[in-house]
Amino acid sequence: MALPTVSRRYFFFGAMAAPVPLAGYGSVASLRALGYKPYYDKLNVAAVGCGARGAAILNEAARTENITALCDVDEARAAESFQRFAKAPKFKDFRVMLEKEGKNIDAVTVGIPDHMHATVALACMQMGKHVYVEKPLTRTPWEARLLADAAVKYKVATQMGNQGYSHESIRVASEMLWSGAIGDVKEVHVSSSPGTHPTAMQQLPDESSVPKNLDWDLWLGGASMRAYAPDHYAPYNWRGYFDFGTGQLGNWGIHSMGPVNMALQLEAPVSVELIRQEGASKYTFPSRAVIRFDFPARGAMPPVSVYWHDSARVGDAEAYKVPGMENENILPPSDNLTSKGRPMGSSEERRGPARRRDPNAPRQGAGGPGVKVFGEPGSPSAPGVLTSNGAVFVGSKGMMATVSRGEGVHLLPEARWREYKLPPQLLTRSPGHMMDWIRYAKGGEASCSHFGIAGPYVEWMMLGVIAFRVPGKLNWDSKNLRFTNSVEANKYVKPVFRKGWELKL
Repeated sequence: MALPTVSRRYFFFGAMAAPVPLAGYGSVASLRALGYKPYYDKLNVAAVGCGARGAAILNEAARTENITALCDVDEARAAESFQRFAKAPKFKDFRVMLEKEGKNIDAVTVGIPDHMHATVALACMQMGKHVYVEKPLTRTPWEARLLADAAVKYKVATQMGNQGYSHESIRVASEMLWSGAIGDVKEVHVSSSPGTHPTAMQQLPDESSVPKNLDWDLWLGGASMRAYAPDHYAPYNWRGYFDFGTGQLGNWGIHSMGPVNMALQLEAPVSVELIRQEGASKYTFPSRAVIRFDFPARGAMPPVSVYWHDSARVGDAEAYKVPGMENENILPPSDNLTSKGRPMGSSEERRGPARRRDPNAPRQGAGGPGVKVFGEPGSPSAPGVLTSNGAVFVGSKGMMATVSRGEGVHLLPEARWREYKLPPQLLTRSPGHMMDWIRYAKGGEASCSHFGIAGPYVEWMMLGVIAFRVPGKLNWDSKNLRFTNSVEANKYVKPVFRKGWELKL
């Protein structure tokens, strides 16, 4: 894969060495000298996907920029956004929007089902548009590499919507690990709570008529044609199906793995393996599972095994029992760094810090009004057991845990954390995940999850999706983007596109 124009190393260290202009940072002239555009030079932003998460990122961009076009295949799902931005032209087909409004668009937010992320993002990038794409960026390793290469070729500002990458705590977690707080890390455990989408389906749902508000053919896009079924695909539960989504691995794993990827500087694993699963299916993700990723040494860091505990609950074999921590609460609260004199996070996170949902509370709100909830409630957390969304780093000198998207961090046991003094700040801090991208698009420094960083990250994460479908240890050749010991697994590295929807750089 071609190296990104702004390397991962630049993100961590380059900005710190940037010279200060002679005029200082206070004048518009000095900002322009650095390549920045001031606030009043607004971007013209279009949105593909205007309901739910699509609406959330659209509204975030609208805080400072102009909204000039909207696109959604489901006019009912997008109704609130369509009404809020009534003057913006509306479309169902993103290709038509780009053709008719391209001259009025600088950047595009993409908040749609996983299987169409790469298709829409690439089309925008090929027209020179900056793109913000919701996590998990893509559904397959091949698409992740394609978008990373496209960002270099088309020289656009990019960002994946893994908001935790902009939080204070994820940076502190990295600084703690790099300072030697827990020694060498050779094992990490990451977990998610159960999802609300279908799992363990043994047959496809029955066909039903397509509602008038939805263009089903456009919703499918490059995916193979299939019958519409209410409650199972659009507008929300697509996430549970291999053809459209990435399960809890792409829904929450991409968040909870964020501190692991950043702090351990993970690149390509040498293998991935499904250790066990419950509720295997050829259509959907299982009810729960454990996957292991093995990574080689990286500089001074030793080889490390990262375990993904999908939908783990207290009492399950899949739940990780943290050694020697039987009486400890494993995951920290969100924004717990205030007790050590650090801010809660970026301004974006302060407006709405992540909160851990009561796993016993009704989940009727998942996916929005009228959306059927699948799965089963999680179980309350218990001392010494890793459940919910978070990670535990097992080091040679101690343990560290992070929660949710990386919005909280502490050492284990709690007594050690109370006495611990944070290391000096090394990494630059974020103005907020959306603003980080907007600053990049206006000529500022590269965003923290641009595709040069997000692409390789998602590429290895999506190997886990393949492991759900193909048993056994799968040996990965990153350079050639293939498994060396499984013809079957290689079938899932790249999607099969419907005629007319093929992707080419």
